[in-house]
Amino acid sequence: MASKHFLRGMATVNYFADDLTAAREWYTELFGVEAYFQMPSREHPAYIEFRIGDDADEFGIVDSKYAPDGTKTGPGGAILYWHVDDIEDALARLKALGATEHDPITKRGESGFVTASVLDPFGNILGIMYNPHFMELH
Repeated sequence: MASKHFLRGMATVNYFADDLTAAREWYTELFGVEAYFQMPSREHPAYIEFRIGDDADEFGIVDSKYAPDGTKTGPGGAILYWHVDDIEDALARLKALGATEHDPITKRGESGFVTASVLDPFGNILGIMYNPHFMELH
């Protein structure tokens, strides 16, 4: 049966890093799980993938040398926000692991949405958010 939705859901988010071994170690510490897929091998990865969150979303890290032409290094463009239950604790944990604050904790109106973002040690923006809509679905 075909879906009625054009965009059916996030399939994979890819971040880029020059040092995939260091990125794998940092994200393993953050997520509390090992990468389940590494290509071509664990010893010499060009791509690493984790499954995280309630929906087992795919979080990939790609060697920067394989970034599409025109891809900027460092922060820019879209920010993907991951839901967290406690944004203050999540931001503190990210900073304790070496991330730097990109956008401080910001209350978005009176509807319960709160956002923040950090730069991981590899220059990628990692957004976090308390999202009441996410809570309604889960």
